[in-house]
Amino acid sequence: MKILLTGGAGFIGSHVAEQLISHGYEVIIIDNLISGSTTYLPQGVEFFQMDINDPSVEDVFKTVKPEIVLHLAAQTSVVHSMREPYFDFQSNTDGTVKLLQYAARYHVRQFIFSSTSAVYGEPTYLPIDEMHPIDPHSFYAVSKYAAERYIRIFAAQYGFTPTILRFSNVYGPRQNTAGEAGVVGIFILNYLKKEQCLIYGGNQTRDFIYVKDVAIACRKAIESDLSGIYNVSSSVELSIGVLNELISQQLEVNASANYMPFREGELIRSVLSNENAKKGLEWVPTFSLLEGLYETIQYIKEFQWKGVKVKN
Repeated sequence: MKILLTGGAGFIGSHVAEQLISHGYEVIIIDNLISGSTTYLPQGVEFFQMDINDPSVEDVFKTVKPEIVLHLAAQTSVVHSMREPYFDFQSNTDGTVKLLQYAARYHVRQFIFSSTSAVYGEPTYLPIDEMHPIDPHSFYAVSKYAAERYIRIFAAQYGFTPTILRFSNVYGPRQNTAGEAGVVGIFILNYLKKEQCLIYGGNQTRDFIYVKDVAIACRKAIESDLSGIYNVSSSVELSIGVLNELISQQLEVNASANYMPFREGELIRSVLSNENAKKGLEWVPTFSLLEGLYETIQYIKEFQWKGVKVKN
């Protein structure tokens, strides 16, 4: 089975590629390498360096004739989306529509899309299930939800299976630790540099899911071939303050943090229900938070820590 994987050289995409290759799928990757790296690509994939908005992407569809599109490529920075909303739209919404046109034209059987928990906005109840009201608070979330709607309408018109996966806070090896990156990687790197972690508030909660579990969920979405929307999450609510303590314990350092006032507009609590994914996709998270943190710490020490100057 041929699978066209967009964003396959990135943080999440490279883990998905490894998961699919290990289960015998033929994987073709499109990635512009803005945030990805060819060093993340597993052996056995066919790779095209291009942006999803590049017209030559149609040539890939024409030549490869994928049965399934697994669309992970995206502009993922909420901050950048607020500064450059049109670029965000081009990357996340316009790019998706182009892929949908090719998927329809070349008879793709299933279109799997990585969306985000950000589409829900401020929760009205917890845990958040897929029936929760949609109320995006950022251009990033709007662009993702708009892409979701395009997918469902295209699927209804052209007869392919639309599968939408809404990820919670994904963490793990290969995640960017510079700029607006995942809090897990930032905390780990700060402690390795013997710097204090900066925490705004600390009592706000999030739902952290390990990247390898996300990769398994993507494979399960292919195997199930089910239409619908599925939260991909741990369903475990964890405060940022407790996360900081767990990371410091794993690194055997003091949980030194500089606590700042809570930032206005930030969600206070967030945790997703993964019951729909458990039942529909027959998927359950297999990595505990401590297991995921351990693997992430070891990766950062080995690959991302090199060359970082340690303070005396």
